[in-house]
Amino acid sequence: MGWKPPLLSGGDPETRTRRLNAEIANGRLAMMAIIGMFFQDGLTGSAWGDWANYTASPLRAFENELGVQAPLGFWDPAGFTADGDVYSFKRRRSVEIKHGRICMLATMGYITPEITGKFGGYLSPSEKLAFADIPNGLAALGKVPFLGWIQIAGYAGFTEIQARYDADINERNEPGNMGWKPPLLSTSDPETRTRRLNAEIANGRLAMMAIIGMFFQDGLTGSAWGDWANYTASPLRAFESELGVQAPVGFWDPAGFTADGSTENFARRRQTELKHGRVSMLATMGYITPEITGKLPGYLSPSAGLKFADVPNGLAAISKVPAAGWAQIVAYGAFCELSQDQSKGTPAAAGDFGFKVLTSSDPAEKTKKLAAEIANGRLAMMAIIGMFFQDGLTGSAWGDWANYTASPLRAFESELGVQAPVGFWDPAGFTADGSTENFARRRQTELKHGR
Repeated sequence: MGWKPPLLSGGDPETRTRRLNAEIANGRLAMMAIIGMFFQDGLTGSAWGDWANYTASPLRAFENELGVQAPLGFWDPAGFTADGDVYSFKRRRSVEIKHGRICMLATMGYITPEITGKFGGYLSPSEKLAFADIPNGLAALGKVPFLGWIQIAGYAGFTEIQARYDADINERNEPGNMGWKPPLLSTSDPETRTRRLNAEIANGRLAMMAIIGMFFQDGLTGSAWGDWANYTASPLRAFESELGVQAPVGFWDPAGFTADGSTENFARRRQTELKHGRVSMLATMGYITPEITGKLPGYLSPSAGLKFADVPNGLAAISKVPAAGWAQIVAYGAFCELSQDQSKGTPAAAGDFGFKVLTSSDPAEKTKKLAAEIANGRLAMMAIIGMFFQDGLTGSAWGDWANYTASPLRAFESELGVQAPVGFWDPAGFTADGSTENFARRRQTELKHGR
């Protein structure tokens, strides 16, 4: 900016570079620091100091409430209580306690019939529906008669109306206090009462997590607990014995593509996986082989005067292939797809195109080789994507990073601000275009903000 601050400017070039680097580093630290100070000041009324002194902060408003328990203490990562609104806090606490109570009952409702058995007699005599006919868990939803649902909704409505909505907050000023003194649980001793109310909230929170887990497992497996080996009817078991299920992951489908249990969809996806894996293995070797063995002699296209040696390795080769070459590639791909019947149930649909080179007549050996093909194909799909990415960024799919001097990523590695331990760090890729003008503008902005 044309200003030479005393004691900071001047000196030899090495000292000047060191001081400018220090300015950038200190400016970056200061940008982080001032944002943290703003945040703490806005929340607590002061930018630093002992947290115990911030008694007026809205974050302190609920630190002594029930439910504030070790090891987390008062935990509100979503900031619901940041406004310090006491009524909103009590309403949410009332809802939390109610949900917790319902979930504790629901959790025990899952477990108890499995341990003690079900009631004798009929749930609905008019429909000849015995208690023993009602399955446990989510499957029971399809068995409850219409009048049963009316009774359930009616009882829930009666409970809400009889207790008067928000009466625990507006009348008794104690979330969750519905005016009922449960035997063996209520007490007149304040310390014991506080401990039990804390236990109720903690158990309710645990029950909310438990019932959701039970619902999830029940929906997937047909039972809320037990030995996974017993869930033979689950659609998740349908493909556990297929090729490609290998240690250490086993059957791995985090996206849930096979959750519907459709063997037709699984077979189609496996066919696609095999083809992509085979193409990727060829492509990976196509990247590597010319680097090791060299290229074929002679001409790739005599009419165009294009030699094999003239075609660069990797992505750069795309622009060198003549139009007739692309036509040949597309035609060969179409021939491979159309020359065999790949309809459902055919050998080709399972990846068997009648090409016998690596196969074996021994079933165990054949299975091992087919499993190896899938594993190698998966590795090759990852490898070729990595090669494409590195090739696009650096001009070569592998090698010593120091050799990629023409990469736009190298353009700013010697600039001020490139310091250990991170080095040149641009995770958002702002400098990927290699524009020195854009870099200079961003550096100017960074320096001003830092100052």
